[in-house]
Amino acid sequence: MVVSSTWEQRVAELWAAFDELDEETFLARIEALAGELPDDSAIAAFERASAFDSFGHEERAVPLYRRALELGLDGGRRRRATIQLASSLRNVGDVEASVALLSAERERPSDELDDAVAAFLALALVDAGREREAVSLALGALASHLPRYQRSLANYAAEIGRT
Repeated sequence: MVVSSTWEQRVAELWAAFDELDEETFLARIEALAGELPDDSAIAAFERASAFDSFGHEERAVPLYRRALELGLDGGRRRRATIQLASSLRNVGDVEASVALLSAERERPSDELDDAVAAFLALALVDAGREREAVSLALGALASHLPRYQRSLANYAAEIGRT
């Protein structure tokens, strides 16, 4: 589904004001914006889920993320929804589902959110008792951001992951 650029702009402006608004106001505004879209809008479900998630209501966010993905959410929002769903699942105690989602996401085409996928997968792996794998993954993601020592750190990360 394509939404108007003005709708997208209003959503972006609301998210930019997140820290300035109380929970009730923010959720009401997201609901109003989402309500402008059809009932079967994946984007509306995603925005509602993100809002609940941002206020720590993961249990309310999870079914909305799932619905958004089932409805065919695409583009950048699809990847964000997957990351956010996995994070919410980890927070509500479904660590294995979180690991599975993020592991599958790492196999998808690369984009600017690759390191976010790695970071949230590392968190889930820690909760799953797989700390060495988590450290390897986190260091591997960090390596490309260093001004020096990228190759060394990447090699150490891979070594940790093998042992």
